Amino acid sequence: MKQRTMGWVTVFLLFLVYGINYLDRVALSLTAPLIQQDLGIDTAQMGIVFSSFFVGYALFNFLGGLASDRLGPKLVYILAVGLWSIFCGLTAVAVGFASLLVLRTLFGMAEGPLCAGANKMVNNWLPRDIAATAMGLLSAGSPLGGAIAGPIIGLLAISFGWRPAFWIICAVGLVWALIWFFVTSDAPARNRYVTSLDDTAPAAAGQHAAPAADPQAANLPLSAYLRQPLIIAAAVAFFSYNYVLFFFLSWFPSYLVQAHHLNIKEMSFATVVPWLVGTIGLAAGGAISDAIFRWTGKLMLSRKIVLVTCLVATGICVAVAGSVHTAVNAIALMSVALFLLYVTGALYWAIVQDVVHPAKVGSVSGCMHCVGSLSGVVGPAITGFLVARTGSFATAFVLAGAVALVGAALSAVFIRDARPTARVRGNAFS
Repeated sequence: MKQRTMGWVTVFLLFLVYGINYLDRVALSLTAPLIQQDLGIDTAQMGIVFSSFFVGYALFNFLGGLASDRLGPKLVYILAVGLWSIFCGLTAVAVGFASLLVLRTLFGMAEGPLCAGANKMVNNWLPRDIAATAMGLLSAGSPLGGAIAGPIIGLLAISFGWRPAFWIICAVGLVWALIWFFVTSDAPARNRYVTSLDDTAPAAAGQHAAPAADPQAANLPLSAYLRQPLIIAAAVAFFSYNYVLFFFLSWFPSYLVQAHHLNIKEMSFATVVPWLVGTIGLAAGGAISDAIFRWTGKLMLSRKIVLVTCLVATGICVAVAGSVHTAVNAIALMSVALFLLYVTGALYWAIVQDVVHPAKVGSVSGCMHCVGSLSGVVGPAITGFLVARTGSFATAFVLAGAVALVGAALSAVFIRDARPTARVRGNAFS
């Protein structure tokens, strides 16, 4: 089997696990009204539970990135998916606020390595000129998982109660981990199914164009990358991206129930639409940026055009969505917002691959993911307190829109193609 073909098989498996990941995550937000009623948890406490996931998640974004570089993404994924599936299943035994808080934190810790490991895997298997396309396609599993979660978990919760849903999705994750163990490897040279290597895809040592051209770049410390304005701007923009995404993931189902009086069944099916259009946006975003790159020949410009345009439009749609008077209008605006937001989803990881040596891709990706996940620590909790204090979601929607605009502004200023004088040991620093 050709190396690139096996690389796309790996991308497909990552697409599946991204879907399982969001099936697991969305389960809590979809069942939140039932859980709050069953366990006696108020809105402010539920916001803290949503945020607790990201406390563990942010820490292990970084540690998972380091582990992907040092231990290899295959082992990291086996451990991560196995553990997060178990902790997700154990949500079914929660008896109150404290137990749910602890389980959600452990669940977040186990999910932490997800994106850094995927970025490392793509970097090992596929060439840079299709890196954003590959990351976009595999990441599209996330919103698709969110779309599937709505009707499946909603109907399970209605038919059997909320607890069985968590055991079922636990089993799905464990089956995936078993398949991953037998099919994949960290690099082409170690894969039993690769019988003929082609020279268009990178080997484990990394045979990319600019970033890997100078082997000395592999010896640069992690801090050298983290000090670059381009990396910092991309990380802050990713924080903005995640703030809006986690706001939607955590609170939009409850918003539809509380503000527009949808029942659990109506809400579960209503959330399918934003997730489906988000799937299209995420799958297309990387390909759009790669196409602009091939047309202009300017790598960072191709990333910036998509990032700035889509984050600005997202911010406007989200800010307005909280003040509309019907559920249909709210769902329509959030569908547009999620589509535009997800168009940018692959680009943060593509930027890392564009300017970071393959030996440090996992670590830098983990650091960026950690910064982005901090939005999940503060965002859902802030939303919960704002709603509890004001009795309305309007202010929370405006705040989420404003955060997206900040990310767009920083991207416009600092994400740019490197000047000739700004190159360090063969790596394109801005």
